[in-house]
Amino acid sequence: MTTYDLSQSLDAEGTTYPGDPAVSVTPHATHESDGYRVTELALGSHSGTHVDAPSHLLPDGRNLDEVGLSTFAFDAVRIDCTDHGAREPIGRDAVAAAPTDADLLVVRTGWSEHWGTNRYLDHPYLSSDAAVWLAEQGFHVGVDTPNVDPTPRQEPTTERTDEPEGFPAHRALLGSDCLLVENLRNLGAPPDRFELCAYPLPIPDADGAPARAVARVDEP
Repeated sequence: MTTYDLSQSLDAEGTTYPGDPAVSVTPHATHESDGYRVTELALGSHSGTHVDAPSHLLPDGRNLDEVGLSTFAFDAVRIDCTDHGAREPIGRDAVAAAPTDADLLVVRTGWSEHWGTNRYLDHPYLSSDAAVWLAEQGFHVGVDTPNVDPTPRQEPTTERTDEPEGFPAHRALLGSDCLLVENLRNLGAPPDRFELCAYPLPIPDADGAPARAVARVDEP
């Protein structure tokens, strides 16, 4: 069994969605002062590599603690969308090329290399048609970006006028009870088919939670 770490580091240097709580990792107790070490963490439920629950956008959607634990060990298939540029939609044709016998579709854009920079917010995103097709197939979705929809920029540079408003991809997928795993990294390391384990922290009534995402591959 070979494993690949697909998780972003959960620290203050990473990117957070605009308006979300910042991540803070600070000493609470130290060996020198207290004889032991404890670290204080402050973060949002969608910090770092994380899983979105349907309740993230839907008032009547399921929370993460209502999802069976075995669900988070996904049979994943990857598609390569590294040819898509900044703020470019990923269309239905791109995602429909994937085999439909998997649990989760992983969309590799390569955008994780911009983690910790403003450029990370200019990622490609799923078109509404692509998200609807994925929802119809019952796919959970994983991305190496902060969002399956376009992420708003605080300081716009080159504006696109054709970006959808709101969260249509989120609504199509979460509305079909599909889970989202966002802020993945290292998606070029495993093969096209692998087991993606992304177990979220056991936060009660969670609309989302950070997760340690790991690819597992049975090697001959």
